[in-house]
Amino acid sequence: MNIPKIGEQLQPQQIEFLDVVAKSCRSTIISMLKQSQSGHPGGSLSCIDYLTLLYSFIISQTGEEIVVSNGHISPAVYSILAEMGYIPKDDVINTFRQVGSIYEGHVTRHVDGVHYGTGPLGIGVSVAASFALAEKSKGGDKKVYALMGDGEAQEGQVYEMTHFANKYKLNNLILFVDYNEVQLTASLEEIMPLDLPAIFKSAHWHVIEVDGHDFAAMWNALAEAHGVKDKPVVLIGKTVMGKGVDFMEKEGEDLKATWHGNAPSPEMADKALAELELSPTEMETLAHIQEVVKWKPPHSDIKEDLIPVEINAGEPILYSADEVTDCRSAYGKALLDLAKNNKNVVALAADLSESVKTAGVEKELPAQHFETGIAEQNMVSISGGLSLSGFIPFCSTFGAFMTSRAKDQARVNDINRTNVKMVATHCGLSVGEDGPTHQAIDDMSSFLGMFHTMVIEPADPNQTDRIIRYIASHWGNFYVRMGRHKFPTITKEDGTPFYGTDYVYEYGKSDTIREGSDLTIAASGAMITEALKAWSELKASNPDLSIEIVAVSSIKKFDNNLLESIKKTGKVLTCEDHNNIAGLSSQLAKELLKEGIQPEAYENIAVKEYQLSGKALELYEHAGISSNAIKETCLKILQK
Repeated sequence: MNIPKIGEQLQPQQIEFLDVVAKSCRSTIISMLKQSQSGHPGGSLSCIDYLTLLYSFIISQTGEEIVVSNGHISPAVYSILAEMGYIPKDDVINTFRQVGSIYEGHVTRHVDGVHYGTGPLGIGVSVAASFALAEKSKGGDKKVYALMGDGEAQEGQVYEMTHFANKYKLNNLILFVDYNEVQLTASLEEIMPLDLPAIFKSAHWHVIEVDGHDFAAMWNALAEAHGVKDKPVVLIGKTVMGKGVDFMEKEGEDLKATWHGNAPSPEMADKALAELELSPTEMETLAHIQEVVKWKPPHSDIKEDLIPVEINAGEPILYSADEVTDCRSAYGKALLDLAKNNKNVVALAADLSESVKTAGVEKELPAQHFETGIAEQNMVSISGGLSLSGFIPFCSTFGAFMTSRAKDQARVNDINRTNVKMVATHCGLSVGEDGPTHQAIDDMSSFLGMFHTMVIEPADPNQTDRIIRYIASHWGNFYVRMGRHKFPTITKEDGTPFYGTDYVYEYGKSDTIREGSDLTIAASGAMITEALKAWSELKASNPDLSIEIVAVSSIKKFDNNLLESIKKTGKVLTCEDHNNIAGLSSQLAKELLKEGIQPEAYENIAVKEYQLSGKALELYEHAGISSNAIKETCLKILQK
């Protein structure tokens, strides 16, 4: 059998071949669900005809990327991957959704041929758009395919993606919407009526409506899609939930959600498998499938966190001892330097490029800057996809938005072990007059439960510069938080910059800024400067006081330098521009308990309630986290 070229009409023999492959996939789907007694048969069966066509005649030939955004249709994805010979069919059937199996309930990158693991709806379409953007940025001409469910269009992230794809003229992106008109609990009409063509037309996509069970019609639609040169394309495939299994199909035709997320009983599954049994002639046709497959996916490449990445990290920028500036400006300068030295370093912003300081890249290297608009969820998912396409993306917005609105997207990136550098500005009370909605005082805690996202807070502009170069040159997801206000460069006691050009950052490293023996102040971010003010005033009034100040760069990893300081002094004061519930204070207390370290005194300086508007230092004073509060608490501890 010959593989048709795009634009050619399908021949009867080719359609017969596709019928057999789809029938075999349906049998695999039912077999998987019979074994697992768990999963989603309805959508898997409704979209398998399109996946059969796409894999048999395109992906198996070209290796072009596809992202299945409605990840719950994993039975369909695994069945077609097995049919192509990419994964062992028996393993899929026997271990689907079982403990220890890579064949999870939602598609996962552990499986060869899956480019990005999905589950929460709306995320995968953004990742597909990022793959298309990456391909265009590299000057390539391959298409990128995506698949989503119809109810998925209710997710706001889909809206964000459609306009992003239009802005960047992603004419290499072809999306298929499985329009079976049924979602999890009822019909689309009952839950949330949608005008799918209008949604995409409003974002200036090329819209093609097609029968999602007619191979010839879908092939012609793909030919039309390939001919579109100036915009992304969506195929809205009219399908029937449960197609190909008689008792499921009837429910699907009546727009009932019976088989959306319910596996058939073993008895019902056996009935379906009898319907789907291949004849000897069909078995013979299927036996030739490996003659058709020209491309096979590489083995899944999931990199370990913190492994070095080959880039030109450039030369550190030194901010002088008398310089007063903000960490975000230092971030912008370091990022621009990295982007100039590395074409694969890119910046993304959400209508805040001037505020978050990615504007330097935007102005000097526009091809390496992507504006996503006020769409933080899409921005973070786009970054995830770019990172798996060879780019090193730095995405930036305010901390309140990055860690709240885009937390789900960051979490799915974390699961996919991507390489995204999330740098948030305007964190803590440092943001000042914007008030409590913008004062991110819970942002660090948002990422504490993510196993593959490292969190960092720099001490001053010099350390910011070193940290940004470090995260660019090490694999993994990072969240770097910084405030808005300007403060002095941190110096050694001799007045020279503490974080000089010879300073080397390592993740989790703490730094002893001032040595002492009576009390350890463990401080992060701008609070280190406040601690130094308090230290100077205390030393001036009582030279015999011996207070050690340790700058803590991460609340997820503590090093021996900090622990040894606490062992030595036996007394601790933590200082942070963050809440006291789930930040430096609580994390360090847990670490000390784990290590069996029991200090005599343990106090914290932190934000204990929402604040209103005011300048940063005024808010520090009002909230009790200023140098004055630190000084008073130190005296209280030392006088006990």
